[in-house]
Amino acid sequence: MEQSQSGKRVREVVVYCASSANIEGCYFDAARQLGKSLAQHQITCITGGGKQGLMGAVNDSVLENGGRARGIIPQFMVDSGWCHSRLSELIITESMHERKLLMASQSDAAIALPGGLGTLEELAEILTWKQLGLYKNPIVILNTNGYYDPLLAMIDRMVRERFVHQNYCNMWKVIDSPDRVVDYLQQAEIWNPAFTKYEKKEL
Repeated sequence: MEQSQSGKRVREVVVYCASSANIEGCYFDAARQLGKSLAQHQITCITGGGKQGLMGAVNDSVLENGGRARGIIPQFMVDSGWCHSRLSELIITESMHERKLLMASQSDAAIALPGGLGTLEELAEILTWKQLGLYKNPIVILNTNGYYDPLLAMIDRMVRERFVHQNYCNMWKVIDSPDRVVDYLQQAEIWNPAFTKYEKKEL
């Protein structure tokens, strides 16, 4: 188990990622390496419980390396055959909203791998929750193959044009290699923007 400088042990992380299997091999390699690293550091991996794409790859890797993989998935996805069959723990929810709430509330940190619209929505939501003070844990954007470069450029524009305060750029950490994620989580502190009243008034 890892302990951050904030004194909070990182025991469980939520991983947001693609369920699509029709993607480049470099993304699967990064997902498998992340899963191995989490298992080696005895960090439980929480995902949406899927068996395909990067979600399946990270779950498989965690399990193959002796780690714990918890899936949280709505009933309609189980009924559709999307659920991973070998997870350490499976939680079935009634809705997507309940699923996302549990995934976040049970985690000590969040990691976003490359993904599609669902992953983008999950990342945007957890960042919004952190902005509002509803989620104070570390958030990592794993930028494999520069996948998130366009999104990061868009956020830079949001800051330049004052849709987002520059202090909020401290809410996440961009990391290119899965091998460096756990090292960062060991050092990450609970985020606090420490805004002054004047800064808040400027938003």
